[in-house]
Amino acid sequence: MTRFRILLAGALLVFAARPAAADITGFLGANTTPANRLVKGASIGFSVLIVGFEFEYSDTSEDAGARAPGLKTGMANVLLQPPVPIFGVQPYFTTGGGVYQESLGTAENTDVGLNVGGGLKISLAGPLRLRVDYRAFTLRGGAQYSPAHRIYAGLNLAL
Repeated sequence: MTRFRILLAGALLVFAARPAAADITGFLGANTTPANRLVKGASIGFSVLIVGFEFEYSDTSEDAGARAPGLKTGMANVLLQPPVPIFGVQPYFTTGGGVYQESLGTAENTDVGLNVGGGLKISLAGPLRLRVDYRAFTLRGGAQYSPAHRIYAGLNLAL
């Protein structure tokens, strides 16, 4: 019983050592599938130790001339990242799923999708960071292009 109490006390100290952290990101970038188009969006997330959760929305503009559909995504993601930046850089890996809406002209498709990716949160000044991210989206249910690839940079504010 004493051993159990010591282990429990140690676990509480480890988990209590760093409170949950939250952040918000606004971003601009490019959806590169099938042609480069502007993507803009935002995310909000929180993390405890190395595991984080994030909710994001993005909107890619349509390019009718290149037959490249507009793409809106709403995703819930899990992030794995070190609890603190290493030399001012915090790398992360993310995966998740949600809904998407693809449109080109009058054609429109809404279904579910998955995403996987990663990136870096780079310390700038105080709570302000530069976030650079890559994602690959697997779009279900008859999407015109799957996987869709997105790269972005944005300002991230640690709350």
